Amino acid sequence: MLLLTNLPYRLLPVLVLVLVLVLTMVYENMRSKSKSYVRSSSTTRPIQPLSLHMLQLFIHCFLSFYFLFLTVSEAVCNPQDQETLLWFSGNVSSPVSPLKWNPSVDCCSWEGITCDDSLNSHITNISLPSRGLFGNLTSTILSLHSLTHLDLSHNRLLGPLPPGFFSSLDQLRVLNLSYNSFSGELPLEQSFGNNGSIMFFPTETIDLSSNLLQGKILSSSKFLQGFLNLTSFNVSNNSFIGPLPSFLCKSSPQLSDLDFSYNDFSGFISQGLGRCLRLSILRAGFNRLSGDIPSDIYILSKLEQLFLPSNHLSGKISDDITRLKKLTSLELYFNLLEGDIPRGIGNLSSLRSLQLHTNYLTGPVPLSLANCTNLVSLNLRVNQLGGSLTELDFSQFKSLSVIDIGNNSFTGDLPEKVYSCKSLTAIRFSGNKLTGQISPQILKLESSSFLSLSDNKLTNITDALTILQGCKKLSTLLVALNFYNETFPSNKDLISPNGFPKLKIFGIGGCGLKGEIPAWLINIKSLEVLDLSVNQLVGPIPGWLGTLPNLFYLELSDNQLSGQLSNDIFQLKALMSQKSHDETDRNSLELPVYVSPSSVTTYKQQYNHMSSLPPAIYISRNNLTGSIPVEVGKLKAIQILDLSFNSLSGVIPDELSNLTRLERLDLSNNNLTGRIPWSLRLLHFMSYFSVAYNNLEGPVPTGGQFDTFLKAYFEGNALLCGGILLNPCMSPTQPTATVTTQDEDELSRTIFLGLGFGYFFGLASFIVGSLEAQVNQNQQIYTELD
Repeated sequence: MLLLTNLPYRLLPVLVLVLVLVLTMVYENMRSKSKSYVRSSSTTRPIQPLSLHMLQLFIHCFLSFYFLFLTVSEAVCNPQDQETLLWFSGNVSSPVSPLKWNPSVDCCSWEGITCDDSLNSHITNISLPSRGLFGNLTSTILSLHSLTHLDLSHNRLLGPLPPGFFSSLDQLRVLNLSYNSFSGELPLEQSFGNNGSIMFFPTETIDLSSNLLQGKILSSSKFLQGFLNLTSFNVSNNSFIGPLPSFLCKSSPQLSDLDFSYNDFSGFISQGLGRCLRLSILRAGFNRLSGDIPSDIYILSKLEQLFLPSNHLSGKISDDITRLKKLTSLELYFNLLEGDIPRGIGNLSSLRSLQLHTNYLTGPVPLSLANCTNLVSLNLRVNQLGGSLTELDFSQFKSLSVIDIGNNSFTGDLPEKVYSCKSLTAIRFSGNKLTGQISPQILKLESSSFLSLSDNKLTNITDALTILQGCKKLSTLLVALNFYNETFPSNKDLISPNGFPKLKIFGIGGCGLKGEIPAWLINIKSLEVLDLSVNQLVGPIPGWLGTLPNLFYLELSDNQLSGQLSNDIFQLKALMSQKSHDETDRNSLELPVYVSPSSVTTYKQQYNHMSSLPPAIYISRNNLTGSIPVEVGKLKAIQILDLSFNSLSGVIPDELSNLTRLERLDLSNNNLTGRIPWSLRLLHFMSYFSVAYNNLEGPVPTGGQFDTFLKAYFEGNALLCGGILLNPCMSPTQPTATVTTQDEDELSRTIFLGLGFGYFFGLASFIVGSLEAQVNQNQQIYTELD
């Protein structure tokens, strides 16, 4: 009996069937033996076979026992647990796909529900991630005392967690409420039993990340002191304040994963984290932590990830960090760290990611770094590092994919050994003092798609372009602020039709290059972003630029370009419809690009995706003449148009009002005349509009975005009036300015409309009068009939 009750009840049908078959076989066997015995010995009393009636009676008793047992063991889920679940479902909703929990069906078979195999079938697991659930988590769920796993992550649940959450769910082992909108503070409760002693819970994982939780997690609180078995604690992406709760390692020494990142913790990181001897992941980036990195972190021999970026940490990186032999990721960027990179950094042979950028680190790159042969990503940009790179043995970095050492003070030639890093996809050496020429050896980097060498002292642009066009996967090429005062190669055949087959971003501004816009650019059909600003380019803007099918960002400012604006330049397909721009590659760039429009010397704005760059045309500070073509109205996807500081004349085309996505329009410092079209009020996204220092006249439009523009945007136009200028426009009795063709057209339309309305109302009056006369006549007739 004990054996049977210990068996899972779902196996009992199989067991019964086996027993019935065995008994049947035994019965048949005994019958056959009985018959053979009778034939072989007629003098001996034959053995009586097992009675069929006895067999049937035995099977009947066994089946009765089985069904009695089955009635007990296969009962539906606990009624109280079912009622709790129904109450929970009544407090949440899912407009996309509601929970289909049918009260007439065993709740152990409901979606996301798991029960144990006990006689009472208690609920042990609720797993409903990413179900679009909206509502509150009420205290009724606290009656599920057998619950061991609760996963409601990636929903839209809100409000505070019920009081007594952990003390009631004292069997909970895994809790995942991440990516919701739960609010309130921790601690939720005091972890004391009835006798005043600390309660211990079996909880192993707590994930409360990406919610709206707030307040402090203080060492004086008893919350969390009962989680002796806790291995993972994640409260990232909330609004917690106060000191970092290093005390957790005292109450939960089994912790292996701690994540406090993306909160508002502040102050020094106190000692205590060194108690978590099993800690493999420590994340506390994007807070307001300050002071030195605590020394007890360096005794965590099992640590694999140390993530402390975007804080206010200061001091030096201790040499003791090289004791963390299992470290695979070290990210300390965006802090105030200073001093040298530890010389023994090469002892971290398991390191795959080293991110130390945007600090105040000095000195050379340690040669021992070459021992980190598993390195995949190396970022040291925006520090004060220096020295030559030629001594570092880059050939050891067989797995290196991304290297960024930009904005430092490295000197000497481009290191030849870097070309042996066959896995490199992204390289940034910009903002240093590197010299020499680009070597043909760079063609060994067959996987490279991002190359930034801007702001160095490289020479020989012709050879550089001839070589680089052979990099078949290159999609981003930034070589601005090099090749000073050289001449742009004009040979149309310099770039073959197969050259730069995947190039999308080409930046070569700030070089002071002489000559005209090179004709070979027409061969790079894949171009989407082109920056030729701050050079000495002369001649007209070639119309063939408008034939580049994917070009949506054109920067030609600060040159000596002349002639009229070609109609063709406003035929760029990628700027003619928003759909075209939306189809721009939205994949992340291998490294971000930093752009400050019209000034290549200071990159301020960071772009991580190609599609984040605003569709724009910058042609400011040149010598362009003539009028603004009406074809400009076709560029319906453009967001920025800057034609300032030229010698453009004529009126502001009314077609500009078609550019409904326009955010910045700068027409200042030209020779434009006429009035500001009132139709520009329809440009609801326009946050900047300047027509300063032209020869415009008439009233400044009011309403819409025009009520937000500064007076300075209109100064330098003596005949402008009204609006933000506050000087009244001349009355009709006063002498008026010369009537333009546009004014005459408006007057003609007004007269025509006036005559039309007069005729309409006259005809309407005649018809109404006739109808009234007829009605009066009918009324007289009806009176006589009465």
